[in-house]
Amino acid sequence: MKKRLTSLFHYFTKGELMLWSISVLLLVVSFLIFDKKNILTLIASLIGVTSLIFNAKGNPFGQFLMIIFSLLYGMISFTFAYYGEMVTYLGMTAPMAVFALISWLKNPYNGNKAEVEVNHLKGKEIIFMSVLTIFVTLVFSDILAFFHTANLVPSTLSVTTSFLAVYLTFRRSAFYALAYAANDIVLIVLWGMATLSDLSYLSVVICFVMFLVNDIYGFINWSKMQKRQSGK
Repeated sequence: MKKRLTSLFHYFTKGELMLWSISVLLLVVSFLIFDKKNILTLIASLIGVTSLIFNAKGNPFGQFLMIIFSLLYGMISFTFAYYGEMVTYLGMTAPMAVFALISWLKNPYNGNKAEVEVNHLKGKEIIFMSVLTIFVTLVFSDILAFFHTANLVPSTLSVTTSFLAVYLTFRRSAFYALAYAANDIVLIVLWGMATLSDLSYLSVVICFVMFLVNDIYGFINWSKMQKRQSGK
């Protein structure tokens, strides 16, 4: 056990460990100040931020944690009638995270199972992805309207950015992190609205602020991975 922990600490850089530690500290402190009751929110936040630091390294374990986070976040969204978030994460993000996990495991870089091979999307696939994103957005917007989803516009934008993120993750593109960062911004606005009626949701806002920081780092690190793997 001690050897595994030592190996894990050596696996991450000091900067990555600092980023994860600060994220965890802020999540715990915000929970203790603004929430104190919804322990599920704290657990989901800690799992989510941990998944991001593994994802930033291109490690498939991050996708496994994302599946768990998606299930928990779907349950949390249900409590505030954010059915769009619930449907998005349970019906799209979680299943796509399963496919992403399989894709990452099948495409290790030079046989290293702890690092996925970065993929380069070509023009035709980008067009296909764009058309598919529009289609998914239109379908989900009707579903959200049918269920009288709270804050319909940002909820619909969340669907759009979430789909782009999960698609790019599945296809092992470095731009997955930017799509998730865009989704984080939408979710900060969405849960900021929820905070106006219940201050305990401020801990969820802080959660996605930390997710945003981690996703920006994820894009930076994947860009470095892409250059290293291509020999540039």
